[in-house]
Amino acid sequence: MSKQEKTVLGYLRATFYYMAFYPATIVYSLLCVVVARPLPFPQRFKFVTLINYFYIAWLRICCGVKLHIEGLENLPKEGAYVAIANHQSEWETIYFQVLIRPQCIVLKKELLKMPFFGWAMGLLDPIALDRSQKRGALKELLLQGKDRLGKGIPIVIFPQGTRLAVGDRGKFNKGGAMLAVSSEVPVIPIAHNAGVYWPGKSFIKYPGTIQLRIGKPVSSVGRSVDEVHTESVGWLLAQMEQMEQVESEERL
Repeated sequence: MSKQEKTVLGYLRATFYYMAFYPATIVYSLLCVVVARPLPFPQRFKFVTLINYFYIAWLRICCGVKLHIEGLENLPKEGAYVAIANHQSEWETIYFQVLIRPQCIVLKKELLKMPFFGWAMGLLDPIALDRSQKRGALKELLLQGKDRLGKGIPIVIFPQGTRLAVGDRGKFNKGGAMLAVSSEVPVIPIAHNAGVYWPGKSFIKYPGTIQLRIGKPVSSVGRSVDEVHTESVGWLLAQMEQMEQVESEERL
């Protein structure tokens, strides 16, 4: 199959994906606003994110995007922790809510203003930060994060702050490590290469198998923020480099 034919097929597959994705999101978001709001948080989270299972299954059916996970045993079955991950795609926003249940995600405040999607996200009690107010955002992260962790709710944070293309590293902020150290909970680093198959802001999704690796818990007890940050981000960077190298070799 030629490159042009693959591109056309990619557009067709993605079109079928979104033909169900958007109507399902609109209908289910409205249902959540009506039904889920009065529910206690654990039940509300389960109800609102039920549609994520459909998103992942439909992505596999329409676009051929599969998943391989390593290190699932490293994810604590109970208790609070801070999960940090690289940010390449819309995929991780969807899948992580299936992987870690329940959870509190750290996101940009403006996302909650989006019709339908933002309304549903607002029901999940996220930590919504105003990135233009750096000092205030960090204060809110620590204040609200400590509250969620104190209730035993894991927190998911993308330290790069925004989606980056495969190969780009950006800057990993220390918010996750600061939060973990202040509450004496572990950091769970999670690396993936979703951007290879669902590039950020891309309409086309490319068939293949996303690699997701969950690292061993990084203890924060009796350690400095710099120590926890260096160990957890160091592991992430090493895994990202390795996955990119394997991907590059397979294309040769």
